[in-house]
Amino acid sequence: MAESRLPPSAGCRPAASRLVVCHRTREVGVDYGDKLFWLSVVIQRKYAEVCAEFDLPPAQATLLCAVRNEPRRMADLAASLGMTKNALSQLVDRTARRELVGRASSAQDRRVVMLSATPTGKVLGEAVYAEVAKRLPEIARNLDADDQRDFERVATAIVDTSDLSPPASNQRVTP
Repeated sequence: MAESRLPPSAGCRPAASRLVVCHRTREVGVDYGDKLFWLSVVIQRKYAEVCAEFDLPPAQATLLCAVRNEPRRMADLAASLGMTKNALSQLVDRTARRELVGRASSAQDRRVVMLSATPTGKVLGEAVYAEVAKRLPEIARNLDADDQRDFERVATAIVDTSDLSPPASNQRVTP
């Protein structure tokens, strides 16, 4: 990446992360990583708006969306969501107090703990998921149609090639 050649009089200095920070004007020349950071903020803000409308913290909404269709192994959920088992257990405790999820041991292996949505949690998880699926694409509303299709294609490729663990249906362990 080419380094910016701004004059010292502009009040700018190269930053350690290849950014050029301009203190006087508060302008920041950004690189790809910075754009991805801000894209994640845009996505998180839109997601949080939807969650707030359902009176759910984003973490609980994510959990409900993850188990809305079928039970999932707690260990797989922790890996998929990028959480420690302890952190997931605390999240499940909070969500279970609202009677939205429940734990059960697998019939095939009592050591495996499965998490599923309660009937209320399933309805709420489906509603949140549907609203997110409807409104999250709004982040690309200012792109032209070709760029929107490209964005969808690239987002799909990123998710499809990520290290998310497979859903419980691929593992055939029943509660």
